[in-house]
Order: sequence, then C-alpha cells, then structure tokens
Amino acid sequence: MKINRKLRFQLFVQNWLFLVLFLTLVAMLGYATKRFHFERDVTQSARNQLTEGSANVVKKMKGPVSITAFVENDDAERKKRIYDFVARYQRAKPDIKLTFVNSTKEPKRAQDAGIRKDGELVVEFEKRSENLVPAYTERDLTNLLVRLARSRSRAVMYLDGHGERSLIGEKNHDLGEFGHQLATKGFKLANPDLTIAPDVPRSGAMLVIAGPQVDVSEAEVKKIVKYVASGGNLLWLIDQESLHGLQPLAEYLGITLTPGIAVDPTSTQNGIDPKTVIGRQYTEHPITKEFSLLTVFPEARQIEVRDTNGDWDVTRLISVAQNGWIETGKLDGKIEFDNKRDIPGPVNIAVAMQRKAEHITQRVVVVGNGSFLANSFIANGGNLGLGINMVNWLAGDDNLISIQPNLMKDVTVTYTKLQGALIFGGFILLLPIVFLVTGIMIWRRRRTR
Repeated sequence: MKINRKLRFQLFVQNWLFLVLFLTLVAMLGYATKRFHFERDVTQSARNQLTEGSANVVKKMKGPVSITAFVENDDAERKKRIYDFVARYQRAKPDIKLTFVNSTKEPKRAQDAGIRKDGELVVEFEKRSENLVPAYTERDLTNLLVRLARSRSRAVMYLDGHGERSLIGEKNHDLGEFGHQLATKGFKLANPDLTIAPDVPRSGAMLVIAGPQVDVSEAEVKKIVKYVASGGNLLWLIDQESLHGLQPLAEYLGITLTPGIAVDPTSTQNGIDPKTVIGRQYTEHPITKEFSLLTVFPEARQIEVRDTNGDWDVTRLISVAQNGWIETGKLDGKIEFDNKRDIPGPVNIAVAMQRKAEHITQRVVVVGNGSFLANSFIANGGNLGLGINMVNWLAGDDNLISIQPNLMKDVTVTYTKLQGALIFGGFILLLPIVFLVTGIMIWRRRRTR
C-alpha cells in the first residue's frame, strides 16, 4: 500500500486523536476515583474494617471526632500502626480527623494533654475528651467513643442490703462484671440507702433490683413504688425465689409470674442442662433491633403483664423453650412433660414497658432471670450485649444500642521450617525460573519458524 502525504496526514491526525481521547479517559477515571470511593474487604474475618457494633456506634455520632496521636521522635512504624487502626473508623465515619504530634519536640503540649505513654491517643468529641493509652483495641476505642457520645452521665442505682446480686460483687452469682462494663460505657453506679433516704433519688437514670434474698421492708417498697409511679425507670431481674416483699411493685406494674421454670430438652444438644434455656427469638424492639446473638438463661421464669390502667405500651421481648415447657414439678429427678400440670412453650421471659409520665418517657424492663448477667454466665453468647442494650434503652440512649462486636476468626498461618523452605523455594525461586525458561523456549521456537 502506497503511503502518500494525504494518508500520512490522516494517520497523524488519527494517532493524535487517539492520544487525546486516551488522556481524556485517564483524566475522567482519575476524577471519578477522587469523587467516588468504593472499597471492599475480602479477608475472611474482615480484619480491615470495623465490626458491626463499632460501625453502628460511630455512624450515629453526630459531629466530627478529633484524634490526636502523640508519638515520640516521629516513629514511622508506630505512626503507621496508629494510622491503620484509625483508618478503619474513618471508613465508617469520614469526619474523624487524625493528627500526629511529636511529643519530643512539643513536650509542653504533651504535658498539657496528660500524655503518659508513647503512642497515646487524645480523642475529642463535642468539647469532651478522653485519653487512650496503648496497647488499645477496637473494643477500647469504641467504648471510649460511647462514653464521649453519651450526652449525660446519670447514675445506675441498685437496691442493696437484702442479698441482691451486687453490681460491684465478685462472686459467681453477682453482677460485678456487668457493672464494670457499664462503667466503661460512661455510667456511674450508686446504691442509695432507702432505709435513710426519704425517696429514691430522681437524679439517677434507673433503679436496678436484682433478686433480693430476704424481704425488703415495707417502707422501702413504698419508696420504690412511689419512684416508679412518679416516672422512674426500672430494671427488675426476678429469680426463682419469691418476690420477698416486692409484691406491691408487681401489682402496680401488673406483673404476673407463672409458677415453675422454663425447661427445654433441646438444650442438651448444645451440651447444657435442660433447665438452662436458649434465647433465639426476639420481638422487634429498640432493645433487640439487629440483635441476633443467642442468649442463655438458667432457670428462667415466665413474665406476663396485665395492664389494668391501659397506659403502658408493653412488648414481650424474649421467647424461649419453643420445644419445651414450664416445669411446675420437682427438679431433682428426670424432667418430663406432664400435660396435666405443666404449660407447653414457647415461654416469654422478659417484657419492656413504656409510657408517658410527667412530660417524660418512662421505661421499665422486667426479666424473669438474673443469672444471665451474673459473673458466671455473662460471657455466654450475647448475654452482655443484651444487658447493655436494656440499660441503654432505659437511660434513653437508644442511638447507642448496638450488638457487641463479634470475635474475629483466627487468621494466623503457622507452618514448620520445612514447609517454609518449600514455600520460599517454590514461589520465590522455582516458579520464576519456570516462567523464564518457558518464555525463552517459546521465543526460540518462534525465531526458528
């Protein structure tokens, strides 16, 4: 084909047009990548992103968060670890700002911030701040953000002096670990002495009654009923024992306790006693919204509400023993269903109640079990998360209700020295040589054609 001046000009224009279009395409792609952001974590345990519970917390925080990291001598390795750690939160909440400060060059600033360790973080939100020292985890930073996001720090009051499960106790039946978790989320604990105080203090967020073992005095019960009648929030954990003087409170709330405990023979499939039932089904409610973890309740009681006044909005929260029943007989022998006296499941073991009272929203949660938050059971399934959700709802902090972060799967790969040598030799040495030899052979074969 003869190339003349006209054809040469056409080829020149065509090449330049292709170059201009190609550069335009590259510029458009560059603009698109800057304007639109998309990423996906394909690791098995999603270790490069936040767990669902943490993501829910930061997304519901209205306003920017400032994180200042104090690093000695601009340690590049430590700065990278901090950057990667905070980046997971920034993906869920882009207005989290991370700033590095060289604490060696700016000692006065580090001193004013109360820095104690290299790599310490100062987290600020809505003019409130708190420090986080290494070695910190996602759980530590998320709890800190929850504390900063909590608009008010009202006390969680608990009844004491009658053998109740203590929120600061260390025994197996106590609720000490639950109380500790509440403290990490910004709650204060208080136990007003109702034998001296004229009334239950209204300054607290709620009153917790956790299974008294001896009778509560009539004077104390009157103060508790008055507190609830005037709009006070209540978390009542009722165990298998009697109400021990709290019957007037149950009558005021319309609470009815069915004799016997919930049992479920299918619990044995999970290696637990039939008297310990598993919570799988939850009614739609702010406490259980997006909550899908299993919960464990030893010797739970059925809770029903008879709202005689009609002013309570009642939700039956947790249904257990779908294949079980309420056992009313003795529990020292073989447990079998008796259709003459036992009540077939499912069994409701918790209720949430809400009403308008004195220009405020009053909330009450009654659970027919206290053991699920005890030190010996709180680590089972989602028990802790459910308890935290109940307290957040009672305190009016619905936006902080979230499930606890799931445990990440083990992503560590271990191998012997021989396996390591084979991997290194195979992928680093042998495979490149095979590709090189194959390429040379293909090239020589084409050259000889």
